[in-house]
Amino acid sequence: MAEIVLHDYWRSSAAYRVRIALNLKGVSYRSVTVDLAAGDQRGAPFRALNPLGLVPLLEVDEQRISQSLAIIDFLDARFPEPRLLPADPLERAQVMALALTIAAEVHPLQNLRVQNYLRDEMGQDQAAIGRWLHRWLGDGLAALEAAAPATGLFGGDAPNLADVCLVPQMFSARRFDLPLDPLPRLVRIDAALRELPAFAAAAPEAVRN
Repeated sequence: MAEIVLHDYWRSSAAYRVRIALNLKGVSYRSVTVDLAAGDQRGAPFRALNPLGLVPLLEVDEQRISQSLAIIDFLDARFPEPRLLPADPLERAQVMALALTIAAEVHPLQNLRVQNYLRDEMGQDQAAIGRWLHRWLGDGLAALEAAAPATGLFGGDAPNLADVCLVPQMFSARRFDLPLDPLPRLVRIDAALRELPAFAAAAPEAVRN
């Protein structure tokens, strides 16, 4: 197989998901930093690779894959152990639904470009942006808390895709000062996962350049 390249940014929660999945599967890869704070994602070189201008982007076998869940789905098919999505269709759909609660409902509303638009185009101050973040992160994580198991991980004894999505989102929740007291099950699961080597090695503080 050709070299696997991950276009990455240390604080991107979507890229963080992919780093976790690569580590869980023991896949070697080369990381290329796309500095979102500096605007690298808007430059012509990166737009030529991904017209949407978002990370993560995975390059493998002379092909490019964008969107974190699509990348992880590819990794699960290409490197099937350990499985992050169940083989059973119903169980797979249930795990995907949990993951999409974060990836489709919560994460897009906290995205850097959304925050920039609220500030630069809508004239919102940081306090208003904070209220926006707390509203949408709080609603999504409250729904996930209601679905979380009383014991163990979302994947039971081993992480699944919902767990892979949870840890980066909890990082963002802490970053944006979201109160976590109403989320005891998510806090417990997040703490257990962050102790695992694959999660610890993918953490923003471990990969920041």
